[in-house]
Amino acid sequence: MASRDRSKTPTQLPDFDLVLFGGTGDLALRKLLPALYRRYVAGLFPTHARIISVARSSIQRDDYLTQVEHSSRNFLPQGLDATRWRAFSRTLDYVGLDATHPADYAKLAAKLADRPAQVRVFFLSTAPALFETICRNLAAADLVTPGARVVLEKPLGQDRVSAEHINQNVGAIFPERQIYRIDHYLGKEAVQNLLALRFGNALFEPLWRRGLISHVQITVGEQIGVESRGAFYDHTGALRDMVQNHLLQLLCIMAMEPPVSNHPDAVRDEKLKVLRALRPLVARDVASNVVRGQYKAGAVNGLPVVGYLEEEGIPADSATETFVALKAQIDSWRWAGVPFYLRTGKRLAEQSADIVIHFQDVPHSIFESSDTVTANRLVISLQPRDSITLTILAKNPGETMRLRPVDLRLDMADTVRTPQLDAYERLLTDVIKGNLTLFMRRDELDVAWRWIDPIRDAWLQSDERPKAYTAGSWGPAAASSLIGRDGYAWHGEL
Repeated sequence: MASRDRSKTPTQLPDFDLVLFGGTGDLALRKLLPALYRRYVAGLFPTHARIISVARSSIQRDDYLTQVEHSSRNFLPQGLDATRWRAFSRTLDYVGLDATHPADYAKLAAKLADRPAQVRVFFLSTAPALFETICRNLAAADLVTPGARVVLEKPLGQDRVSAEHINQNVGAIFPERQIYRIDHYLGKEAVQNLLALRFGNALFEPLWRRGLISHVQITVGEQIGVESRGAFYDHTGALRDMVQNHLLQLLCIMAMEPPVSNHPDAVRDEKLKVLRALRPLVARDVASNVVRGQYKAGAVNGLPVVGYLEEEGIPADSATETFVALKAQIDSWRWAGVPFYLRTGKRLAEQSADIVIHFQDVPHSIFESSDTVTANRLVISLQPRDSITLTILAKNPGETMRLRPVDLRLDMADTVRTPQLDAYERLLTDVIKGNLTLFMRRDELDVAWRWIDPIRDAWLQSDERPKAYTAGSWGPAAASSLIGRDGYAWHGEL
């Protein structure tokens, strides 16, 4: 009875048809379909919800369901309940079509013909080169209704020009309010907690500025290598795969001014202001403020791993970066003079994603030897665990007044008993509900590329190769020097 009551709460989704292009691909099987299953188990699916997977394979629906069930068992930490799976599978359908053949869309149109007024989501889990073609063919088949939405997976282009080309062509078919440019990092519970921490509490806002914060670090570290994505990754690299979207989005949320409301455009307007205030890094600035690296053979978690150039699909002379560290400056009244250090890489010492706010030292210390003690800092961890840690100074037990750091830690997994949403659970839910807050707007994407492109251009004009670092380390020594010359050290290396 309790579950029936929950299904009638305001959080239940409206009736929808979700069309998943690339339905046999890695993202669909590992992330999207398991996320939709969890939303179903939570009682949020309406009576007439449908998920229609689309791919070129000519397999039958039953064979596709078997494939999805097998995959989901591997990617659902809590397991898969047989009874609930059978019920969920009744919402799944499959259509085999070639996305580049306009005539094939008649099969999809036949599936959707009986519900033209339904919320209709087209999730393009395909190569960006297909975005324009798919949207054009959807329009030609009269499938783009007023209630339709299109979700574009990253990477959205390889530079500003290619991104603008995609946006122009998709925008010619779908209005901006119907385009959802997805960045799964914005769906993480910890990112929502960052917004709540900043704008739901009076405690930190007076401290969130120059004069009280000395510097900010944002790290997204991965222990994995390129795995099966070698060919894709070698044409992308860490700058475009991680910095242009994930790290810049975290920077925006960290540095944005308080929006006037939680309306999607109010939030995105403030993020856009941060991107516009980023000081450009061009030519000589890139050499002194950006470090790129490439991992060589080493060991991760005690197991030997090959170097990037030995990975499958990677050319032996590749100069693609697997690591980036950079120093960014935001030229605004709030942040002038406060450096932001961004770092990301593959085959690093730990799997982690942290935002670390380092506060200024007290202006005058009255305690002995306190100059050797770490100042206050706030660590917001996105992974592997969602937590917030505030480090303060307290008296060390004993006769003398010597200070030591003490951590005040909030572990969300231990504190909040309600199951947390996976990033794709939240984002898929928002798409179906029509909430654009956590999705990038066209002008936001354009300004992000404007800042990233000159860094890439400077690398292309340089003869210098990425600096080698041993797999299982924290990256090249130059990254430590980058932050060290300002008198700081990376949080993970303290």
